[in-house]
Formats: sequence, structure tokens, C-alpha cells
Amino acid sequence: MTRPGFKAALLHPRYWPMWFGLGLLWLIIQLPYRVLLLLGRVLGWLMYLFMRERREIARINLELCFPDWSAERRKTVLRENFASNGIALFEMAMAWWWPKQRLARLGRVEGLEHLQQAAAQGQGVVLMSAHFTTLEIGAALLGQKATIDGMYREHKNAAFDYVQRRGRERHNADAVAVEREDVRSMLKSLRKGRAIWYAPDQDYGRKASVFVPLFGVTAATVTATATFARLGKALVVPFTQTRLADGSGYLLRVHPPLEDFPSGDDETDARRINQWVEQEILQQPEQYMWVHRRFKTRPEGEPRPYPKRSRKRRKRRSAA
Repeated sequence: MTRPGFKAALLHPRYWPMWFGLGLLWLIIQLPYRVLLLLGRVLGWLMYLFMRERREIARINLELCFPDWSAERRKTVLRENFASNGIALFEMAMAWWWPKQRLARLGRVEGLEHLQQAAAQGQGVVLMSAHFTTLEIGAALLGQKATIDGMYREHKNAAFDYVQRRGRERHNADAVAVEREDVRSMLKSLRKGRAIWYAPDQDYGRKASVFVPLFGVTAATVTATATFARLGKALVVPFTQTRLADGSGYLLRVHPPLEDFPSGDDETDARRINQWVEQEILQQPEQYMWVHRRFKTRPEGEPRPYPKRSRKRRKRRSAA
């Protein structure tokens, strides 16, 4: 995809509320990092109180995945998870707008040699990640060290889309955004020896998915990771990031490439990916994005575990 350029149409009055909100966010993130962490927790507390539907989704996910935990432990993780989501809003803005040197001081990267070795050999890489709340800032910090192309879906608000694309691509001039549905371009990039970020841990429906366990719950899991590795002749390199508890910043880990992957059996490969996702979530359950409907696609005859969407949300989605 070509890099976004500013257009006069973005000054139309219908975008003014978005510009105002983005401007306010820019002002807030000029504050010191530790103050932003505190404000993020306050925002997360407000989200916990007022985003009832998302809170219920996260509660159900935790209940499904961790039935052996006490109700009190699940509630504690749920509250901390919303605090993490609140902090993530400011981390997103930091990734877009903080000076590169200021941002770089917060990150420590381990295992970068795995990407460097692949690049030296001209080997494409599927950088396999997961949807943690630190996703945006983790990608920005790693992007300062290595060229990583990102999967991208255009936002319906053109002003936000412009700022998001510009913010994400500024850390590495060579990185490009690949439309999420443009599989052909993705495979071409992999065959050219480029690295592409990809997260296979969400529910993308029945198409190109198999049902395999995730924390003992039957989950529709995409087979695309194995497909990209096979057709793109690429390595699959796991990548994780963690917001450090002491408030000092972030630890990014690039893990060794998966061995004997893909195996040739979609179900076996999907099971292996879910086992890796489980392993990483257990390291930091409060930082995972539990607010998504991970188990919405069910086997035939099995009901969804989530309540129906509110009428207001359905109207907004249909209008979009």
C-alpha cells in the first residue's frame, strides 16, 4: 500500500471531533511516562465501570479459560486487564507521536539476532505475535530495530486512518502496510525475504479455520500461519512484548524460529500455535486483550457463550 498523504478533504467539519480528540490525546502524552501510566489506570477504571458489554465479554473469556481459578482471582485479573487497556490508549499515542529517542529509552529487545540471521540469509519471516494490550507500542519499539511490514485494515474514519498509518510507519522508512485481505502481496513480500507481523490468536470465523483447543475450550483457529510459511517459504518467529511491572518500560522478546513448521497438517499446526498463545498469556494474563469475542464461532449446534450485541451497537455497525 502507498504511504498516506494529507488531503484537504480531511479538514471537512465531519472530521473536526476526531481532530479535537487526537489533539487532546497529543497534549496528554507530553506528560511524563509514569504519570501516563497512572492516568491510564484511571481511564481503565472508568472503562471497567461504563463499558459493561466489553466487561462481560472479558469476564466470560476468563471464566472459560481459567475455570480452576477462584472467582476473586478472575475478578482481580479482570480489573487489572481494564487498567492495562486504559494504559494502552496512551501507549498507542506515544508510539505515534513521541520523539523516537524518547520512545526508544523505554524498550529493551532480546533475540534480535533471529531476525538479523533470517535477513542475512534472505529468508522471509512471519513474525507471529498475539493481541496483547502492548501490541502498538511493542511494534513501534521493534520497528526501530528491524524492518517489519504490518498487516493493516483501513479505518472507517479517514482522519484517524491517516494519523494511524503515519504514526505506525514513521519508525522505519522501509516498512510498508499490507492490506489484511491482500494475501498475494503478503506472499510476495515473504518470498523477497521481508518480515511481516501477524497475530493468529483471534476468531476470524470458519473460513480457513479449524477447531482446536485453547485453554481447553474449542476455538476456531486460523490456518493462515502455516499457509503463509509454506507458500511464502518463510520462517515463523514468535514475538512477545511485556509492560514491566516496575514502570521502567517494556521488554520485547524475539524467540527462535519454530522448528519443523509447518508440519503439513493444519490441525496439528493450529494446536501448536494455540499452545504457544496459552504459554504467553499465562506469563501476563492481565495484559492480554480479553475484551474480544475469542470463542464466538462455535461448532455446529453449540451456542455462543456471549450475550447478544446491544441494539445500539448493532445499529452502529450496520450504519458503518
